[in-house]
Amino acid sequence: MTHRLAIVLLAALVNLPLHAAGPALPAAFVKQGGPQDFDFEIGRWQTRLKRLSNPLSGQPGKWVEYEGTTLVTKVWDGRANLVELDVKGPAGNIEGLSLRLFNPETRQWSLNFANARSGTLTPPTLGGFIHGRGEFYAADTYDGRDILVRFVISDVKPDSARFEQAFSADGGKTWEVNWIAVDTRVR
Repeated sequence: MTHRLAIVLLAALVNLPLHAAGPALPAAFVKQGGPQDFDFEIGRWQTRLKRLSNPLSGQPGKWVEYEGTTLVTKVWDGRANLVELDVKGPAGNIEGLSLRLFNPETRQWSLNFANARSGTLTPPTLGGFIHGRGEFYAADTYDGRDILVRFVISDVKPDSARFEQAFSADGGKTWEVNWIAVDTRVR
């Protein structure tokens, strides 16, 4: 990721117009999405999740595994949805809530996540889908450092999907995956 892209990401987070950035925008920032983008995920899912215990530490990471459920509910006729994550593992319980909102002007989605432990929202990741793959980006901080966050939704099938989060501490030159979840639909 270039320095220019990092600036574009920050501009998007504060709702500045993106058209000035020109054709160098990544696919996730091209006006393309629609309110039906997340229809594939509406329903109840069995979730297998693994989380890196020490992201961006420079040390070999230990993956901690969790299992549980995800419930996705359509809101506003598909222009929004609510995700409720509840997983348990050896390191405890993760209860997460994500409100996903579709912006008809930019044709992008914002993914707004909170966990029950902190009770606060993280900065929204913004983006969209191209050919069944969703990419969403945000600027954030982690352990006092400025980072970029990338959230990818891939391998979307009628009864399964994959979710991956990665952090970059070098402006997007390198990414460290720290969260992988695979959901399987509960019939």
